Amino acid sequence: MRRKSSIQILIAVFTFCSLSIGFAANSTDILYEIYPFIRVYKNGTIQRFTGTDRVPASFDPTTGVKSKDIQISSKLNLFARFYLPTNASHKLPLLIYIHGGGFFTESAFSPMYHGHLNSLVAKANVIALSIEYRLAPEHPLPVAYEDSWFALKWAVSHSKGNGHEVWLNNYADFGRVYLGGDSAGANIVHNMAMRVGLESPEYGVKLSGVFLNCPYFTGKNPTGNEIAKMNLRNIIVNIWLHAYPNSTGLDDPLVNPVMDPKLSKLGCKRVLIFVSEKDVLRDRGWYYKEALYKSGWTGNANVVEAKGEDHVFNLIYPTSPKAIHLLKTLASFLNQRKF
Repeated sequence: MRRKSSIQILIAVFTFCSLSIGFAANSTDILYEIYPFIRVYKNGTIQRFTGTDRVPASFDPTTGVKSKDIQISSKLNLFARFYLPTNASHKLPLLIYIHGGGFFTESAFSPMYHGHLNSLVAKANVIALSIEYRLAPEHPLPVAYEDSWFALKWAVSHSKGNGHEVWLNNYADFGRVYLGGDSAGANIVHNMAMRVGLESPEYGVKLSGVFLNCPYFTGKNPTGNEIAKMNLRNIIVNIWLHAYPNSTGLDDPLVNPVMDPKLSKLGCKRVLIFVSEKDVLRDRGWYYKEALYKSGWTGNANVVEAKGEDHVFNLIYPTSPKAIHLLKTLASFLNQRKF
């Protein structure tokens, strides 16, 4: 049986929700709609059609990973979910994970990301902190960037073993800190790595590497496979324009790193990029690697392309053979083995 693409699934979800909810408002009341993620009304009402389910932190008997939710900042109302592998008895690499969802949807507490982090933590034998950043449009960009930066600095503030979070004090090896994320989360990861390279935080953030799964990048001019997928490109463009209405546009370096004159300052020396053959974002991932080297950055970047697959397929179909292969590749990367 042929699998549906991630976009087809989201469209099906949107259609079902649209029919079952029965909107009282008509189309003239809509301020904007980013199909099939979100609809915003002129009166401020917001309807999300995907990524709204949540699951509690728990012990996962399949992987042996236990998780708990923590509050990073009461002032910012900023939370995260912490993952610890079974029988952790020594310092382990720390992965700070940033979820996707187009800046508008999803959560560190959603079933998809909870399952993904359980599997990744078990396979790689790392500890992970999954950030629950605030979403647009209630909190337009750059809020997600600032939340993620605050969380990164907060985590590293435990490097001397006397922070507020016991699991970080006892189990995190701050000589092996990684950032990772998918789609919009991968965009945030890139920008956090840029800040690491450009700024000098109070506690000193040093990254061993970053991984970007189907990173959300775009630009003013369509390029590569975007030209043949203009309907999907329009969705990508609208996400940025509405998530960050005060940005400088589609060639803002935050969303188009190829245009960043400071790209060589990326704050790590190892980058792993996943792209999918059928994904409208595929070529942007390849161009990102090329731009890193052209900028004068002196690290090592690798791209792994999944043939015949679509956007973040490994999260949607985590037990498929190709998804399992990507999980093994990522585990090797987090343990600094050859990838």
